[in-house]
Amino acid sequence: MADAEKQRETLALVDQWTASNRSYREVCDEVVRHLRASYPHYNWVGIYMVEGDVLRLWAWDGPQATQHTEIPLHAGVCGWAASTGQIANVPDVSRDPRYLQCFLNTRSELVVPIRHGDMVYGEIDIDSDQLAAFDATDEQFLSALCERLGARAAAEGLPGRAPGSPGAAS
Repeated sequence: MADAEKQRETLALVDQWTASNRSYREVCDEVVRHLRASYPHYNWVGIYMVEGDVLRLWAWDGPQATQHTEIPLHAGVCGWAASTGQIANVPDVSRDPRYLQCFLNTRSELVVPIRHGDMVYGEIDIDSDQLAAFDATDEQFLSALCERLGARAAAEGLPGRAPGSPGAAS
């Protein structure tokens, strides 16, 4: 869906941002703005980070804010992805009982954990107004991006959790 050259350019930018002296939150802000501006089928982009037993929205870009600024682990598509450490690619949100509705126009959702080693630190959540908007290319690209964010989160000592664990770990 997104071409390989654009993805390589994005990953190079993320490498620069994560190597900079910017705070992790500033890096997250740059990432969400860039993804939404560069990939037209990414209508809303958010980064949630693990804080105790919840995911907290740290950065977002889209036409409007979401009411879901805090999501309990194990709740919704986002909570499932953070709890299991697995990618959630939902081609039709109306058919997935885990989906927590944010926007009426959302048709599909992709959630990719921000990981490093065996720890999950957060996730990127992307909504699209197109059915089946995300494919394996998006999953691979965002996994590579999230690996970079996960390494930076670990280096900063941000809280994470092991997939499948009942609570957060540091």
